[in-house]
Amino acid sequence: MTPFGARLRAAMDSRGPLCVGIDPHAALLTSWGLNDDVTGLETFSRTVVEALAGSVAVFKPQAAFFERFGSRGIAVLERTVADARAAGTLVVMDAKRGDIGSTMAAYAETFLSPDSPLFSDALTVSPYLGYGSLAPAVDLARRSGAGLFVLALTSNPEGAEVQRAVRSDGRSIGATMLAHLAAENEGAEPMGSFGAVVGATLGDLSSFDLDINGPLLAPGIGAQGATAADLPAVFGAAVGNVVPNVSRGVLGHGPDAGALRAAAAGFAAEIRAAVPSA
Repeated sequence: MTPFGARLRAAMDSRGPLCVGIDPHAALLTSWGLNDDVTGLETFSRTVVEALAGSVAVFKPQAAFFERFGSRGIAVLERTVADARAAGTLVVMDAKRGDIGSTMAAYAETFLSPDSPLFSDALTVSPYLGYGSLAPAVDLARRSGAGLFVLALTSNPEGAEVQRAVRSDGRSIGATMLAHLAAENEGAEPMGSFGAVVGATLGDLSSFDLDINGPLLAPGIGAQGATAADLPAVFGAAVGNVVPNVSRGVLGHGPDAGALRAAAAGFAAEIRAAVPSA
């Protein structure tokens, strides 16, 4: 399979870089007039995919909101992933897995093996058992043409106590993760497959080298307070590789499919205005 970075770059160039989350939490299901059960979950997910597949670059389903329904919820997640990918939209599974050894390998096989019913184009992972603990996921992603998004500088305030902590060599933990990713992506064209999660709400990040030759998944647009206009100031020269994620800002306009499309188109237009290359 063509590497994820190349497929993502093509999708961003043709459709714009917008990533729409699929986050069927209880309050959102209720606001759509749906029951907080598996039937509501399936209706919600199918509506989002049918409304937006083919018009946005990426979907990012949040695994936890499906897992809370047990095996029936996982079955809905499997169908959601398959339907989205069949419709030509890339899927980044937001599962934030992180462990060591055979357990990390099992997580990787769940989401990054082409034989898995949950096979996704990329997976979010946590490196805070040490970047080397991600090796099974890195290796399988390379073999399968998938990608990873590693938590580096996240938008939640609590993240700073770990990510901004400084090592004995004077480099912060977040900067260390970015350096590892730059090494993974060295020489990749047009863009590497190993990205970072970097919050759009974090303000000036000029002290960090975000030029990792890979994608930067940027949560925080919309409900968390960041806007598309903030992206150039936050990401600087790396803004062309940013994949802005919007969840509630789009999903809150459902269940009407036309309203979902209009909301996504509005965010996409704002991103194009702020980032001319988008």
